[in-house]
Amino acid sequence: MGEFRQGLRRRPLINSIVALLLLSLSLRWSSTCFGGKKHKDLPTDEKAKIVSLIGREVLDSRGNPTVEAELTTGYGTVRAIVPSGASTGIYEALELRDGDARFRGAGVTKAVSNINKVIAPKLKGKDVRFQKELDELMVHKLDGSQNEWGYPKEKLGANAILAVSMAVCRAGADAFDLQLFEYIGELKETKFEVARIEVQRARRRTYKMPVPMMNVINGGRHAGNKLPMQEFMIAPTGAKSFKEALQLGAEVYQSLKTVVREKYGQDAVAVGDEGGFAPNIQENDEALQDLMDAIKDAGATGKVKLAMDIAASEFYNKQDKTYNLGFKVDNPDPSLIKSKEEMVAFYKDVTSRFPVVSIEDPFDQDDWEAYSSMVEEMGKSVQVVGDDLLVTNPKRILYAEEHKAANALLLKINQIGSITEAITAYQDSVTAGWGVMVSHRSGETEDTFIADLAVGLSTGQIKTGAPCRSERVAKYNQLLRIEEYLGRRASYAGEKFRDS
Repeated sequence: MGEFRQGLRRRPLINSIVALLLLSLSLRWSSTCFGGKKHKDLPTDEKAKIVSLIGREVLDSRGNPTVEAELTTGYGTVRAIVPSGASTGIYEALELRDGDARFRGAGVTKAVSNINKVIAPKLKGKDVRFQKELDELMVHKLDGSQNEWGYPKEKLGANAILAVSMAVCRAGADAFDLQLFEYIGELKETKFEVARIEVQRARRRTYKMPVPMMNVINGGRHAGNKLPMQEFMIAPTGAKSFKEALQLGAEVYQSLKTVVREKYGQDAVAVGDEGGFAPNIQENDEALQDLMDAIKDAGATGKVKLAMDIAASEFYNKQDKTYNLGFKVDNPDPSLIKSKEEMVAFYKDVTSRFPVVSIEDPFDQDDWEAYSSMVEEMGKSVQVVGDDLLVTNPKRILYAEEHKAANALLLKINQIGSITEAITAYQDSVTAGWGVMVSHRSGETEDTFIADLAVGLSTGQIKTGAPCRSERVAKYNQLLRIEEYLGRRASYAGEKFRDS
């Protein structure tokens, strides 16, 4: 190399030509690494290859087993833990459980074994920068199960595949020297075309911080009271930043604790799986009024709106196609058993009297006609969110779009079972003009992946429980860190939370 450089100094013309050649090659490398169109143009990075992949059984916030994946590349070791739902849609990808005596059948050693014995040998030596390719290898080839709605992961388990998919995503961010939310934003921006990822773009762009939809009163199957609706949430849309929104939400939560204690007694302030209260409330209006009183007491009137998760599949009667709002009561009053038309009228009445801006799962997961009616009659003023209806599934999203059966997606990564499919579900929903709300599950962990996901996708809203219990607060604290890191490049969604 020394002789080569001396030759360049002796021959100025050749020196200039070679310099231009080197510059051209350098620009081409930069272009193909961060802005090219073909994966084959991406320079090889030996450090980005998987050195080891280990699955293990750990516990979630309910004390039930769940799956953790630990993945090592030349850039270091990352871990990812999958959540687990209690109220699950029938169309969700399969969460593989052992079904034996351990943990009353809830063990996940089969899923863990699938990581260690099936997935790990096939992924070892693969480049973590290729998120889509690795997800498709696991979903299409190693698992391969299919049904009318896509890939249910019935062989390996969605909990096994997702744990690895999340770990691959984290490792991919490390390989590009990006924050996780920045990397997710680039996966979205490039539609998984890895060679088009631009590190500097990710570090320059602005990101939207989500409105926290905080579940603070529980009903439905989640509580022993008579409330048919599953969740009552507060949404600090009037804040100027996420930090202020979290403060508002926490202050209202503490005010609500006082309201609940004074009205229902000391025992009523015990919290549920997601940090919400489950006092002996008798009906819907009472819960909403308690929230309004707490908002007023916290000095947040006008700054905090309301949202509801109905989980209507829990009280739907398929035989006569009615909804039993008295399903938790012996011999319910006939007025509590409603047709879909009466349910729409019920929701209209509620939203006319309370500042409810979002209603999730207002009907059964197969009652497409009812959803379509509600979107047509109420969709402009209220967000109609599909959870059990859509299960973060691109095919069900397409079907709902065709039937105008929703105007927002509840994005739960473990419903679909891979990061690629989850981001695709987001993209399809945005293309349809919908809002997107990233969501936790009732069985959560210390993993904060969904906080980065909400910011990286700029969804504008996140549902991750009350500002209580460390597995919920962990996500909020991560969002605080992200907003601080971004500085002026962070904007708070606020009243425009539906604009994903």
